[in-house]
Amino acid sequence: MAKTFFFYDLETSGLNPREDRIMQFAGQRTDMELNPIGEPYDVLVALNDDTLPSPEAITVTGITPQQTIQDGYTEAQFSTLLLDEVFTPDTITVGFNSIRFDDEFIRALFWRNFRDPYEWAYRDGRSRWDLLDVVRLTRALRPDGINWPVKEDGTPTNRLELITALNGMTHEKAHDALSDVVALIQVAKLVRERQPELFNYLLKLRDKKAIMEIVDLDDPRPFVYASGRYENEYQKTTVAYPVGHGQNGAVLVWDLRYNPSPFISLSSDELAKRLFISRVEREAAGLEHVPVKPLQYNKAPAVAPLGVLGQHDGWQRVQLQPDTITLHRDILRKNPNFVRVIEEAFKKRPAFAEASDAEAKLYDGFIPSGDKVHVQAVAHASEGELTNFAPPFQDERLKELLVRYKARNFPRTLSQTERGEWESWRAARIATKLPDYLKSLSKLATSGADEYLLGELTLWAESIAPAYDEDQSGE
Repeated sequence: MAKTFFFYDLETSGLNPREDRIMQFAGQRTDMELNPIGEPYDVLVALNDDTLPSPEAITVTGITPQQTIQDGYTEAQFSTLLLDEVFTPDTITVGFNSIRFDDEFIRALFWRNFRDPYEWAYRDGRSRWDLLDVVRLTRALRPDGINWPVKEDGTPTNRLELITALNGMTHEKAHDALSDVVALIQVAKLVRERQPELFNYLLKLRDKKAIMEIVDLDDPRPFVYASGRYENEYQKTTVAYPVGHGQNGAVLVWDLRYNPSPFISLSSDELAKRLFISRVEREAAGLEHVPVKPLQYNKAPAVAPLGVLGQHDGWQRVQLQPDTITLHRDILRKNPNFVRVIEEAFKKRPAFAEASDAEAKLYDGFIPSGDKVHVQAVAHASEGELTNFAPPFQDERLKELLVRYKARNFPRTLSQTERGEWESWRAARIATKLPDYLKSLSKLATSGADEYLLGELTLWAESIAPAYDEDQSGE
């Protein structure tokens, strides 16, 4: 099959993939020349009665829970739609910050709904791409022919709706998924038209092997790197240098804009202290930021050989000098023990609080091979087949997930015991979220937010909330 792009965007009930839910999905398939194939997708996904959405998110998107219930797919139906029609073989999925945000929501959706959370992104010729880093590197290295937005203080910004507005493109409604997809395709066309060589080069970096040719620990060389972790004033772009192995297959890279010398004598504990505290805490303690970060080969990073800076005033654009890069690289090369200290420091990253709930345990380990056939059986089972269906799962997470899968998608299949388990879990989840939810509604009401949306959110909470003590509501 010929490869195709599938541009997509989500609107969600909040920012946390483990806790929040997809409410709107939109997408458009194109050929490799960015010409549309077929009709666009624009669907809602029903919000279940176990979820209180972020009121702030709803005032941005304008999508109410009631609207999703009336017009939306169940999560199980939506999962089937994605796998059957969207994430088909040889599809390159594309978004704007999708690899770090939207894709994580897709993984969590599939995990909850007994679909493989990973294969959709890589199997049978599939791959992922993210235009946000493409835009960043284009702006830094090859900005000609495109109008680039800046904030009021003059610093660069790459917000999608501002890029489209400055370049005369249609973007009817920011934060509407389909409108954002239309805008995203237009921006892709703009970059491809004005900088075709860079566009096609970055497209190849979906392949980890292509990235490893540039970011190579066995033969370390400076390389150009655009990332959201770098400063706006430098176009989010720097020259980095691979220094060590990170966790989960990452490589640790040093920002050669900064001299390593002030950090050479620090212990791994001292480095870790600086690396893993917030910026506010670091500044309050008078500690200098350590300019090293992990680069993930499987997240299509925007990297390029150092030689690209020798063209089109590249060094000047990123505000660097070759002599500075050489000096800082040589310091790292002459201090191999410091590299080992950096690796040790990253091993001391504080562990995330251990999740107690199965839905938040996606990354706690792959499911046993013996459970895979049972997972597939659940995903393909009809409503009638799910009644009294109790596969002998080895993975305890799956036992919890099954009750919730049935409750959300096929509630008539629940036994009396399962219904009690579901209601107990649902009530506890809502009761935990409700005080902050009510505070947000109250705050938005005083700030002039849309009264209709606030009214719908109030009704939603009343309709799904368990009995609770008003004295504990935070009001």
